[in-house]
Amino acid sequence: MKTKINHILYTLLLVAISWSVSFAQGGKAGNAKVSGSLVNDQGKPLDYASVSIIKASDSTVVKGALSNDNGVYAFDKIPTGKYLVKATVVGYVKAISQPFTVTETSTTIEIPVLNMQAGNTALKTVTITATKPLIERKIDRTVMNVENSVLAAGNTAMEILAKAPGVTVDKDDNISLKGKQGVTVMINDKLTYLSAAQLATLLRSTDGNTIKSIEIITNPSAKYDAAGNSGIINIKLKKNTQSGTNGSITAGTAKGQYWRDNTSLNLNHKDGNLNVFGTLSRGDNKRGHDLQLNRITDSAGYKTYFNQQSMMPGSNHYNNYRLGADYDLTPKHTIGFVVSGYSNSGTDNNDTHTIIGSQPGKIDTLLHTVSTIHQTYKNFALNLNDRYKIDTSGQELGIDLDYSKFRNFTNAYYKTDYFYPDGTPIRHSQTLFNQTPSNITIYTGKFDYSKPLTKTIKLEVGAKFSSVKTDNDLRAQIDTNGTAVNDKGRSNRFIYQENIQAGYINLNKQFKKTSVQIGVRAENTQSDGNLVGSTPVKRSYLNFFPSAFINHTINDKNEVSLSYSRRIDRPGYDDLNPFIYYLDPYTYNKGNAFLNPQYTQNFEFNYTYNKTINVSLGYNRTTNAITELILTEGKKTFQTNKNLQTQTGYNANINTPFTITKWWEGNINVTTFYLGFKSDSLAGYNFHDGQWAYQARTTQTFKFAGARLEIMGDYQSALTYGIYKIRPRYSVDMGISKSFMDKKFNVKLACDDIFNIRRNNLSSNALNNSFTIKQRNDTRVGRLTLTYNFGNNAIKVRQHHSGADDEKGRVKGNN
Repeated sequence: MKTKINHILYTLLLVAISWSVSFAQGGKAGNAKVSGSLVNDQGKPLDYASVSIIKASDSTVVKGALSNDNGVYAFDKIPTGKYLVKATVVGYVKAISQPFTVTETSTTIEIPVLNMQAGNTALKTVTITATKPLIERKIDRTVMNVENSVLAAGNTAMEILAKAPGVTVDKDDNISLKGKQGVTVMINDKLTYLSAAQLATLLRSTDGNTIKSIEIITNPSAKYDAAGNSGIINIKLKKNTQSGTNGSITAGTAKGQYWRDNTSLNLNHKDGNLNVFGTLSRGDNKRGHDLQLNRITDSAGYKTYFNQQSMMPGSNHYNNYRLGADYDLTPKHTIGFVVSGYSNSGTDNNDTHTIIGSQPGKIDTLLHTVSTIHQTYKNFALNLNDRYKIDTSGQELGIDLDYSKFRNFTNAYYKTDYFYPDGTPIRHSQTLFNQTPSNITIYTGKFDYSKPLTKTIKLEVGAKFSSVKTDNDLRAQIDTNGTAVNDKGRSNRFIYQENIQAGYINLNKQFKKTSVQIGVRAENTQSDGNLVGSTPVKRSYLNFFPSAFINHTINDKNEVSLSYSRRIDRPGYDDLNPFIYYLDPYTYNKGNAFLNPQYTQNFEFNYTYNKTINVSLGYNRTTNAITELILTEGKKTFQTNKNLQTQTGYNANINTPFTITKWWEGNINVTTFYLGFKSDSLAGYNFHDGQWAYQARTTQTFKFAGARLEIMGDYQSALTYGIYKIRPRYSVDMGISKSFMDKKFNVKLACDDIFNIRRNNLSSNALNNSFTIKQRNDTRVGRLTLTYNFGNNAIKVRQHHSGADDEKGRVKGNN
């Protein structure tokens, strides 16, 4: 391990040296900052326009940039000289500023507003491509720009998420950030309100070709919901902002152990005040999964040895849709709606052979269990949004109303045969049936208001209400002489309802080189968990979640920040259901109605050099940490969740992009972390364990002959999480893409885990446990993806700003 760390540090040193050389060769930069803004002929800001500083003498381009959402652009470190600012965007006549001069004493130069006039004649279709780096570090988040990535094409959202910096996905599709679970996953700034199992199914059914970027926010402000002790992962879906009527169609195929396919269609029409957009996607995804489980149980000194081999192939078919529109009532007032949903299905076919013995290598009993689990998932969601820019000073009001309905159904069949060591049947087969309809209904409403109190002070306030109701009805039967008879001992119905009222206030103060933000969020929660036939478990609690952020610019190349936040993770719906779910005669899952929320204090320090190299140090402490456990009762093993006393974490991260030549660039992300777990009384044991671990991930991009080659390598060392000892994991992905027909047609060819070395292995010897799990998933997959872009971008339009969907929510729980 020490050798690997030294190698990574040595690589980073070489990158830093190469940067220093390149900066030295570029000449000494000036200290002037040049900024300004763009508006159209209606006085509205023009976003994402191409802006350049050019020399007045010969029109040589000095620097280039894109205007932001408010039409603002800025250039740093402009040397002395005489210049012009030139702005261009499709559908508008280019605008050029008056000449201006940068002298040795110049510090800040403000360019008068450039008014861009819409073209009177139709423009030829032009495609402007501004390639963003795959990994981009911003002041409060890390962004993975997957929209044009070769490695993202043909993957599902879950597979792309597993490639994001600092993110890991375990054997059960639980998502961790910097080694910690408890991540809030949002889609387009909205929470899914699903359990971990349901969220995993959704992400596996989301076409990666519809994803624009993945944002990783490790320490969110009070504006965000307080859920998620290790931070927020926000998946941003594509939304076409080009003028006219245009779109793209994507088709892909893949081959691992089984064939897969996917297609998607994106359409957009933008004319005048109206913007209409839609996405349809479908796919078939079949994957292999092999599992080996060896465990030893100890009952009153008598040990039993289990050796279990399982083949667990699964398939899913998905159909997703998203349709929306924005309309400008006035240049400052935009209303909109989004309708989305899916109709998905999946089937798992499991074949398990179990050897049971009283001594190592001795066979007493043989079990053979086959099961078929068919699932359907349906969702409909509606969002209504209203954005009003009250004045030109930045005073804004946003309102969101949301409704979402999930209808899931599971139909399961289990058959177990018992044999003597010689293969002679012991008794008749045991056949079980389960039907589990599950309904989730969600209502949310929220508003966000911001107002600059002065030129340097900004106030943000908001409120939110959410209501979630889940209804899970497990109907079980057992085969008796060829007849399915109701099994009351395995049947149950669990109804859970939760209401949260929240409000927040943020205050931002900008000093000369320092910005300060302080805020607090209050959340009042009422929950009612009712296992029908038992006493309901009701709770009501009010919590406050403060946050603080300080950012200081030391000079042009050095910047530091310090942040703090308090967060909460509420138990998942399934985890609170106290009933027992049997998997086989010796294995089951058991809920815990008395799980308490866990609370986390997060501290983070960040240092940024030259707006590229970022180093962060973090500390977090969680009380009542919700942790998955595997316990034994006699010869039986069961999985449950309990609250540990504390969980402590330390982490350090360095993220550095690099450019070797104009055709070779990349990014290195290294995280080291410590996770410690402590409980004075856990299932009758004094438990205290922890371990330092690290994760390294590098991406390399090569551009040649009009093609783009991407290589990603990932390594995670061994680590401890609760009672589990997780073995190292590593893999290499590779892909190449090339565009044709004036960049309208694109071909991507990629292979995940090209050497077929990615595994999920773990073990445990805690709490009277002794087991090892070895898993091999269908990870080496070759993919071919074809994309065709079409449409007319020549319609005369006027730009408008529509508010992004800002409704925030939370994902909670484990399956």
